[in-house]
Amino acid sequence: MNASAALDWLFSTQFFGIKLGLENTRKLLTAAGADRPDATVVHVAGTNGKGSICAMIEALARAKGYKTGLFTSPHLVEFAERICVNGEMIPRDALAAEIFFMKNLAEGWEQPPTFFELALAVALRHFISNGADFIILETGLGGRLDATNALRKDISVLAPIGLDHQQYLGNTLAEIAGEKAAIIAPGKPVVTAVQEPEAMAVIERTARERLSPLTVARANSGTPRPSLPGPHQIENAALALETMKQLNALPESALIERALKSLQWPGRFERIGAPPLVLDGAHNEHAARVLAATWNEEFPGQKAALVFAAAADKQIRDMIPVFREIAGEWHLVPCSSPRIMPAEDMAALLKNLVSEPVFIHSSLSEGLRKAVESPLPALAAGSLFLLGDLKALLHRTEKRTTSQ
Repeated sequence: MNASAALDWLFSTQFFGIKLGLENTRKLLTAAGADRPDATVVHVAGTNGKGSICAMIEALARAKGYKTGLFTSPHLVEFAERICVNGEMIPRDALAAEIFFMKNLAEGWEQPPTFFELALAVALRHFISNGADFIILETGLGGRLDATNALRKDISVLAPIGLDHQQYLGNTLAEIAGEKAAIIAPGKPVVTAVQEPEAMAVIERTARERLSPLTVARANSGTPRPSLPGPHQIENAALALETMKQLNALPESALIERALKSLQWPGRFERIGAPPLVLDGAHNEHAARVLAATWNEEFPGQKAALVFAAAADKQIRDMIPVFREIAGEWHLVPCSSPRIMPAEDMAALLKNLVSEPVFIHSSLSEGLRKAVESPLPALAAGSLFLLGDLKALLHRTEKRTTSQ
C-alpha cells in the first residue's frame, strides 16, 4: 500500500465521525503496542494557543537534548504535519507502513477506530520506533473524552480557555473548563495559563481533588519574547517555560533564547510574500481578539483587506464585531470543507452587521487576488480550513480535506 492509498483509507474513516470516549482508544493503543511509550509525556489542552505552546515546548525540549515527538491537529495541507520527530514530518513511506499496520489491526472490529484515534496510534508508533524520549500531545477536542487522554502523562498543560465547540463541551466557561481540566492526572503536576475566574475556579478545584500540584504561569519582564508575533505569545512562552521548569528540563538561558527566537508555527500570524499576506487561524471570539491585538501592534493605524470564511457551526455573530475592528473590507470566499458557511450565506449574515465593503468571490483564487490588489494589507482569517486551502493554492499542491 503506497502513501496515497494509505491516506485514502485513513481519510475514509472520517465517516465514522467523532466518538468521544476512551475505551476504544485504550483498546487500540494497547493492541498497537503504543500505550506505554518510554518517554516524558506532556499533554496540552485549551481553547486557543495550544499549537503555539506545543511548538514552544517542543523547541525547548530539543534545545535540552531530548529527541522529541510532536502530535498536533488539524493539519493545514498535509496529514504528515500532525506527526513530527525532532521537527521533521513523518516520511511518506513510514506513514504508509504505519497506516497499513493499523488497517490490518482494526479490520473487523465491531466498533471501528475513528480517524483521530488512528492518527494518534500512528503517531505514537512512529515516536516509539524512532526513540523519541519527550512526547508532546495536543488534544483534538476538549480533553476529558479526547483520545489523547487515554495515555499516561507526566504533566498537564492548560492553554487559555474560552467558548468554542459548545455543541460538544457545554455552553458555559465553567462547563468547558471542566472538560479541559479533566486531562489533569492524579498526583502529577499541572501548569495553566492565566484564566478567566470562572475557568480558574474549576481548574483549581480539579487539581485539588486530584492532589495535583498546580502552577499558574505568568509572564514578566524577564520572559523572553518568541519569534511568533503578538503580545499573547509572551504569555504562551511563559507557560512553555514553566512546563519545562516543572519537569526539571529547562535548557540554559542562551539555548532558551535561541529556541524561542527561531520558532515557526504555520497559520499563526504567518506572513507570506512582500507585501505580506498574513495568515491567522483565529476561528472563535477569543482568538479573534488576540488577532486584533496582534494586528494593531504589527500594522498600527491600518485596516485589513480581510479574506474571510468560517465554519457554520461556529459562533460567527460573536466573531464579527471583533473582526470589524481591523477589517477595512471583507472578501468572502468558498472553501473545500463542507463545514464552511457558503459565501452567499455569510454575506447575508454580514448585511446588517457591518458597514465596510463586502465582496463575494466565486473562487478562493479570485478572492485572494482581489485582497492582495487592495491598497490595504491583506489578511486571511476565520478558519484553519481556509488557511489550508490558501496554502495549498499558493504552493500549488494537493490538500486532503479533513473535518477533524
